[in-house]
Amino acid sequence: MNPTPIAPSAPDVHHETSIAHFPVALFSTVMGIAGLALAWQKAAHVLGWSGLVGQGLAVLAGLVFLVVAGFYGAKLLRHWAAARAEAAHPVKMNFVPAISIGILLLATAWGRMAPEVASWMWGLGAALHLVFTLRTMSAWIHHTHFEIQHLNPAWFIPVVGNIIVPLAGVRFAPAEVSWFFFSIGLVFWIVLFAIVMYRLFFHAPLALRLTPTLFILLAPPSVGFVAYTGLSGGLDAFGRVLYYTALFLGLLFASNALRFFRVPFFVSAWAYSFPLAALTVATLTMAELSGLPAFRLLGAALVLTTSGVIALLGALTVRAALRGEICRAE
Repeated sequence: MNPTPIAPSAPDVHHETSIAHFPVALFSTVMGIAGLALAWQKAAHVLGWSGLVGQGLAVLAGLVFLVVAGFYGAKLLRHWAAARAEAAHPVKMNFVPAISIGILLLATAWGRMAPEVASWMWGLGAALHLVFTLRTMSAWIHHTHFEIQHLNPAWFIPVVGNIIVPLAGVRFAPAEVSWFFFSIGLVFWIVLFAIVMYRLFFHAPLALRLTPTLFILLAPPSVGFVAYTGLSGGLDAFGRVLYYTALFLGLLFASNALRFFRVPFFVSAWAYSFPLAALTVATLTMAELSGLPAFRLLGAALVLTTSGVIALLGALTVRAALRGEICRAE
């Protein structure tokens, strides 16, 4: 009797499928951790806290970037069609520039630790982000499939992200380069802010998994304040307008904290992280420039709060990854 033929082993389609669904939004983890590193570095300067925490977080952010970039690189190589579809998706496309923003934030966080490396990273990040901005703006203008329900605060990331360039740009390039990027980010923040608020006021609420992206509204005025004071050399009326706009939005979200606590964990929850870190750095900058003790106290509280939030997000992300919930088709 002939032995029963053994069926060939099936390919590991689960692994391939997982890589195909690896979300580009995970680069927001780099933004959050690098932002927290900047917050602790600022706390060391303004509050006299240990500088080792900020340095350690900057290294951790770099390691996380390498891990996320490695997985996303595998997705590009093995599932180019899936990556292209993600880059053309009316919502997901706005997270692609998180790659360049992560590089820019790493350059800023490493500016004093490794200035030569940071300079090259800043140049790469700035050039890449300009490409992403031009690509996204062209898509918005020339594509016809965008509808009002596609709009959410994540739309700030590609264009308003330019406002991050001057954070390290004032150190690594002529001032006019930083003013160029700052101007793009500031003007289109105002434009997009009006459109996003119209969508939030008069149309259906955001999908549950996009609810955390509301915190992205905090980032432009917070980063804008830090960038502007770095470019202008001090605190003036316009700088105060930027900071107090950010502070009001922070109070608004704090008053709605229970709504956010009720939202289940999604990868989009990392949208809480960088905006909180940006508000923290802005508050510590305000404390430094104004000399008012109230801002020192608020800045210290925000450093601890942001650290707790990001630690929780990290734990929830690891748990979701172990359960196979990260790389899953939506």
